[in-house]
Amino acid sequence: MSFLFSLMAISLLVTLSACDQPHPPGEGVSATLHQTDTQGFERATELRSFHFPADHGPHGDFRDEWWYVTGNLDGPKGQRFGFQITFFRHGIQRGKRPGASHWAGQDAWMAHVALTDVAGQRYLSFQRISREGVGLAGARAEPFKVWLDDWSIKGAAEGGYPWRFKAQQDGIALDLELNPSKPPVLQGDRGLSQKSAEPGNASYYYSITRMTARGTVSVAGDPIPVSGLAWFDREWSTSMLAPHQAGWDWFSLQMDDGTDLMYFRMRNTEGGDDPLSSGAVIAGDGTTQHLNLKDVALKALDSWASPAGYDYPSSWRLSIRPRGETLIIKPVLADQEFRHDARYWEGAVDVLDEATGLIKGRGYVELTGYAPGPVEKSGD
Repeated sequence: MSFLFSLMAISLLVTLSACDQPHPPGEGVSATLHQTDTQGFERATELRSFHFPADHGPHGDFRDEWWYVTGNLDGPKGQRFGFQITFFRHGIQRGKRPGASHWAGQDAWMAHVALTDVAGQRYLSFQRISREGVGLAGARAEPFKVWLDDWSIKGAAEGGYPWRFKAQQDGIALDLELNPSKPPVLQGDRGLSQKSAEPGNASYYYSITRMTARGTVSVAGDPIPVSGLAWFDREWSTSMLAPHQAGWDWFSLQMDDGTDLMYFRMRNTEGGDDPLSSGAVIAGDGTTQHLNLKDVALKALDSWASPAGYDYPSSWRLSIRPRGETLIIKPVLADQEFRHDARYWEGAVDVLDEATGLIKGRGYVELTGYAPGPVEKSGD
C-alpha cells in the first residue's frame, strides 16, 4: 500500500506551505497523520469508478496524494540494487488568493529517491521539496508525467507505456523504463481503502503490482545496465488515521512464480494489530484475493537499532492462512532507514519459503511510526 508513510513527509510540506505558522514542537508528523481539518477538500467516503490513464494524473480536490515506485534490479556482474521513488502532493488551499504572484501555487511537493547497493552494503537517500509555482513541480494525466525539478516519471509521448523514471543527485543516477505485466489492482473495497473507522478516513488506492524495469543505475558516475521488477502504488485522500493508530508495517512482495502479495499491518498505540489491517494476493493472471486481519499472521523475528536510537522490527514470519503458506522475509541490508525530514525504514527484502529455506521472491517493506522525524521534538 505505499500509502501512508507519505503523510510523514507531508508534515514538512505543511510547514513549507504555511511558513508563517509552523508546527509547534512535538507536532508535525503526528499532527499531520491525525489532522481533522478537511475544509475545502473532498474525502474518500464512497465507491467510485477508476479510469486509466486519467487516474494516473492529479486529484486536486483531495488534500494529499502520492505516486510511489519501488523495485529490485540486477546488473550483469551479480550486482543487485533496490530503489524507491516517491512524489508527494499536499494541497495548501483551494481558490486563488487575490493578488497572488505567479510563484504561488495551491500545492506543495516533496520527492524521495533512495538506492540500496547490496554489493556495496550501502543505502543512499535524497529528498527534494518545492512549491508548484512556475512549473517547478506538478503532475498531469495525458501524457502522464509527475515531476519535481529534474526528477520525473514520464509516460510515452503518445500516452501509455513505457514510463520513464529519471533521477540523479550526488553521483547517483537512475534511468529506468517501466512496463506493466499486470493490470491495475483496486485495493481495499474496489479501490476504497478504509484506514480507520470514521467515514472519510480512507484513501482511493490502486497498485500496478508487477512492472518490468530496465535501464541503468549509475554509482559514482559509472553506469551499470540493470533489469528487474518494480511495483507502483497510487493513492489520494484527505484524512486517514484515528488517534489510537500509531503506524504501519507494509509489505509488497513479488514471487518468482508470478504471484504478488500486498499486506499492511496497521498498529494501534498499544502495539496491537488494528482491525483494518488489509492486503491482497494477486495471481499471475491478475486474479485478486483480498485479505483481512484474520487471514494473516505476522510476527517479527528480529530487530534493528537505528543510529538515531530507535528500534525497528527486522525479519518477519508472514503466514497467509487461506493459502496455507508461510513466508520468511529478510532485509538485504539492515540499515535502509530514510533519515531526512521524514524518518522511516523502507527497504529491499528477500522472500523465503519457511519449509525449504529457499528464496522464492523479492520485495519491499515499509515501517513507520517507530521513530519520529527531526520535526518531532517530544515524541508521541
